[in-house]
Amino acid sequence: MTATDFLDRRDAELDLGPATWGWRGRARRWSGGLIRPKMGAKETSYHEDRRLIQKDFDGPRTIAFINPKGGAAKTTSVLAAGFTFGTVRGGGVVAWDNNETRGTLGIRGSRSAHRNTTRELLEDLGRFKDVYQSRIGDLGAFVRSQGDAHFDVLASDERPDVTGVIHAKDFAEVHQLLERFYRVILVDTGNNMRAENWLAAAEAADLLVVTSTVREDTGYSGLWMLDALQDAGYANLKYKTITVLSDPSDKVDPRLAQDLTQVYEQRTRGVYRVPYDPVLVAGSVVPYHQLSAETTRSWLRACAGMAAAL
Repeated sequence: MTATDFLDRRDAELDLGPATWGWRGRARRWSGGLIRPKMGAKETSYHEDRRLIQKDFDGPRTIAFINPKGGAAKTTSVLAAGFTFGTVRGGGVVAWDNNETRGTLGIRGSRSAHRNTTRELLEDLGRFKDVYQSRIGDLGAFVRSQGDAHFDVLASDERPDVTGVIHAKDFAEVHQLLERFYRVILVDTGNNMRAENWLAAAEAADLLVVTSTVREDTGYSGLWMLDALQDAGYANLKYKTITVLSDPSDKVDPRLAQDLTQVYEQRTRGVYRVPYDPVLVAGSVVPYHQLSAETTRSWLRACAGMAAAL
């Protein structure tokens, strides 16, 4: 056994410690630590999900959130995933609104002292051409820090004029820049599958996340999109795609939810249900600290599934 083998074995055998949840945790506390029961299945699963999210990648990873229908929870999914990856990994995460027109990621994310967006970044890309002189701090003039959520937001064009389009070349240049400074890039796509930047995002992504609510129209739209991508020749589509299925209200049709789960399990490598949370659907800036425990746990599980697929 080499020295490296020894450390690897020790890491694999690492004890997570005594339980802190439920009756096991209470027994440990009440006994002053004399009774030290092991973690239960739920607590062990929680730590395993965190470990998956914190895994090392051999390069930057791009995750594109897709569904051509508006109201399919793409933006809220990107923000929830940004919060989860950011806090669990400790940073190195950016959420990018790659909308061909005006998206809402910049509106739903925390405000910044500047109002710069992808458009302004494209106009000033020259300052980042020298890879030896440009710094991640320079991107602070374009991205918006999400504070304790430990990720940044790059908003889409917010100018009131109707001219200007983000082309595939523009996407490639911005994506290449973000790959220099971030480990995880979460892309919020628009609703036009024929837009150059939408197609460029789908092509560049290491993982596609189909977002849908428990509604027949959004569920159908996601399936139609998968059909279109498959017909367009996208290889290994099931292998590189997962589904996040969100509850649009506190009461959903259980039969529809079951149907959507079953059909998306056939089309993607995994389906993750996330509950209704009024904090996410209010339409305002997301106060991450107000997310329910059920929401944060569900997103931890979903992001662990994403990390495992990368």
